[in-house]
Amino acid sequence: MHSGLELTLMLLGSAVLGVVAFRMLHLPPMLGYLAVGILIGPHALALADNSATTDTLAEFGVVFLMFSIGLEFSLSQLMAMRRIVFGLGLAQVVLTIVATMLFGWILSTQLPPSIRISWQAAFALGGALAMSSTAIVVKMLTERLELESPHGRKIIGILLFQDLAVVPLLILIPSLGKPPEELASTLAVAGLKAVFVLVLLLFIGQKIMRKWFTIVVKRRSQELFMLNLLLITLGAAWITERAGLSLALGAFVAGMLISETQYKHQVEEDIKPFRDVLLGLFFITVGMKLNVALVLSNWWLVLLLLCGPVLLKFALIALLAKLFGASDGTSMRTGLALAQAGEFGFVLLTLTAGANLIDPFIIQLVLASMVLSMLVAPFLIEKSDQIVMKISSNEWMLQSLQLTQIATRTMASQKHVIVAGFGRSGQSLATLLSEEKIAYQALDLDPERVQEAQAGGANVSYGDAGRKESLIAAGLYRASALVITYANTPSAMKVLHLVHELAPTLPVIVRSHDDTDLDILKKAGAAEVVPEALEGSLMLASHALVMMGVPLRRVVHRVQSARDERYAALRGYFHGASDVGDDPEHTYVRLHSVTLRDDAGAIGKRIEALALQEVGAEVATIRRGKDRLEVTPRTELEMGDVVVLRGSADAVDRAEKRLLN
Repeated sequence: MHSGLELTLMLLGSAVLGVVAFRMLHLPPMLGYLAVGILIGPHALALADNSATTDTLAEFGVVFLMFSIGLEFSLSQLMAMRRIVFGLGLAQVVLTIVATMLFGWILSTQLPPSIRISWQAAFALGGALAMSSTAIVVKMLTERLELESPHGRKIIGILLFQDLAVVPLLILIPSLGKPPEELASTLAVAGLKAVFVLVLLLFIGQKIMRKWFTIVVKRRSQELFMLNLLLITLGAAWITERAGLSLALGAFVAGMLISETQYKHQVEEDIKPFRDVLLGLFFITVGMKLNVALVLSNWWLVLLLLCGPVLLKFALIALLAKLFGASDGTSMRTGLALAQAGEFGFVLLTLTAGANLIDPFIIQLVLASMVLSMLVAPFLIEKSDQIVMKISSNEWMLQSLQLTQIATRTMASQKHVIVAGFGRSGQSLATLLSEEKIAYQALDLDPERVQEAQAGGANVSYGDAGRKESLIAAGLYRASALVITYANTPSAMKVLHLVHELAPTLPVIVRSHDDTDLDILKKAGAAEVVPEALEGSLMLASHALVMMGVPLRRVVHRVQSARDERYAALRGYFHGASDVGDDPEHTYVRLHSVTLRDDAGAIGKRIEALALQEVGAEVATIRRGKDRLEVTPRTELEMGDVVVLRGSADAVDRAEKRLLN
């Protein structure tokens, strides 16, 4: 029996070694924790066992994880993605639980009565299997720059609902262990307790929270701020536990309350070290529960439980995504990314074991299959493009069509600039390049932004700059420069590697958050590394113009003129789905393209007659056919004109109504 200090040192030492090893293999640290737990657990090397100390530390890990989920809870984001979250996400969780219960019922008819699976057990198992790994999936999507892609948004929406679904499951599963005759009353009492506690915390607690945080912050003590944060998190968890609910539920509510204050981002940074360390210990304890000998002796059952749920979730999610209007490729990529088990699956499985709903033998097999599915997940996501290509013949055609469209746009271009990413910085750069009569071709993965910008006359195509085929289609061999306008070092390194392989003499300008990765990017072949935000976009433009042969004095003059005009020519950007939640009050200046159809009320009218300034908007530019018109108050609008409006979201909406009605 180890002392508390010896046990803690062993856990920390093994965790460090495990995370280092898995980092070197470019795998998520979570898998390192699980592997370490399996290795040092009582069923392998027996260096540690599941003592009360480790279980308590593990429980706190779940508490801080749920606190972080609550902290990221955004009502505006939920409303913006409500069709995906409450449509696709809800359907995925409910149908996974239903499918598991149906499978459990069929299996029970074939098994001896002693090991039959009750509907309560099947429900709990279904809830655990319905979860996917937010940590693994988001990390992989971020590295692959696919968060804003069509499948990326669907994946994030489903993960968001899974996080929300954990809250009622945390209440339901412990209650399912009660005798059948007491189940209804137990659930009713648990529901009433949950409602009472949530009302108490959300409505009364919210008012107290804001005032109390203001008092603490005014003391100007980082130590006091941290102590207060721990007190609120653990205090809310204690309240829900005393009410007969879970610790994690209280922590989730505490996170929600703080997310509504202006201290959200500071809290998020301060709580992260506690969350990551304690959550790592939780995954170690999960691994320690795995009986390796039992799993090896029943490897065929583990393999069946691995393949069955993974294939079921893949098919179910892909089918649901297809029913919600996604293409074949998007549907399959969504299914592949979410087919594995997740962090909360282990939490719910631990609750299920604690409620004695399932035989420990089955728990071991399910636990092993969940761990293996998470080990497989990074490889599935990494190879998702190849898998989709082999399964779907339509995907070949769509990919070829995309590349053909990009190539068609750049076929006549020589000495142009390839702009990787068409967010705010990319659009600012494109504005200055256009004014200098320098051709450019932008690539972006936000389909809504691409559609809006194309309607406004921008030379942008849907494409991934991290793919060799997209760069070649964009005219890499004929280009004079490539500018990476998003600050993501891993993705920039990937693009630099491709450029070095295909066109080693092509100058590449890279945007970064700061100078931390400057040496790495320079060694990878970047001609220039430029800092953040709008000032960064001006520097990107100046380097690009100099490389295009524009005299340096003229470049400096243009950049200075832009500053003198308070960036008027650069204000606003085409809004994409990825910008949801970026500006909750809709006050950020944006651009929006409006096409005047034959029934538009503005046709035949002058701009001054529309009085758009009354609603807070203005006309940034007008595209008529292939020409951009010089906008004056006396410009008369014609059918087919594309009017690009500038203003806040509300102002642009009102101006659009004036143009069309």
